[in-house]
Amino acid sequence: MNRKSLFRPGLYRICAMLPDHVRRLTGQLTSKLRTRWMPILLVATLPAHADVADTLQSVKPGVVGVGVFNPTGSPRANLQGTGFAVLDGTYIVSCAHIFAKPLDSEKKEIHAVFVGRDRQMTVRPAKLIATDRARDLALLKIEGDPLPALKLGDSSRAREGWQLYFTGYPIGSVLGLNPSTHRAGLAAIIPIFTPLPSAAQLTVRTLKQAKDAYEVFGLDAVAYPGNSGSPVWHPDTGEVLGVVNSVYVKGAKETALSAPSGISYAIPVKYVHQLLERALPEAK
Repeated sequence: MNRKSLFRPGLYRICAMLPDHVRRLTGQLTSKLRTRWMPILLVATLPAHADVADTLQSVKPGVVGVGVFNPTGSPRANLQGTGFAVLDGTYIVSCAHIFAKPLDSEKKEIHAVFVGRDRQMTVRPAKLIATDRARDLALLKIEGDPLPALKLGDSSRAREGWQLYFTGYPIGSVLGLNPSTHRAGLAAIIPIFTPLPSAAQLTVRTLKQAKDAYEVFGLDAVAYPGNSGSPVWHPDTGEVLGVVNSVYVKGAKETALSAPSGISYAIPVKYVHQLLERALPEAK
């Protein structure tokens, strides 16, 4: 018999020896303490979670617009997508498809990063230094002072059912440099290649995907043109777990605005790590 079980009978006998009114008072006091303090004790044992609004304030300064700057054009700044600062704050991660069109050297076009708010933006010249076309990732280097860098997380730890967020510039060419943040449930972790019902639907692109299939994050969120390159981040830590790169579109491309599907995809950030290791081996 342990000491705890030996102690209990003795305690019960002592309580039984107390006068009735003392026992009733003791019982009432114990009940009140349990009612008053138990909820506080339960809350104290729950895991702490950061306020999403607070985490967002640390994420937004590192999110930028990306596109092309044409000093003779109208408009001169062409906001085409989103990017975010990494490492020392002078490197920007975005999507490769944003930079697929060659620059017009005669018009002195340059790749650019746009910093600021609304139409009050600062243009930061940028150089495209590396791409991963297969996974639609791009790395740029900006001139001047560094920006607040976001921390890259470990996407292999992500789990279906997590509630994540992404911040970017949907329809930025129209709405300007006004960042929007969307909640995105991690609906599925799936291979990029989807089997086709018939061989007649095979294309060069689908064959390439089948040969080099990799996992992407399926998000139950609405993303629009301009959200490409948006960081997908964890609400507790602000760590980036993915990069928004495409939206499932029903019918013609134009329906992405008129009838968004609510299905978006993101590239897991582990491929960003790989791109950085190839482009900047000294940064390991």
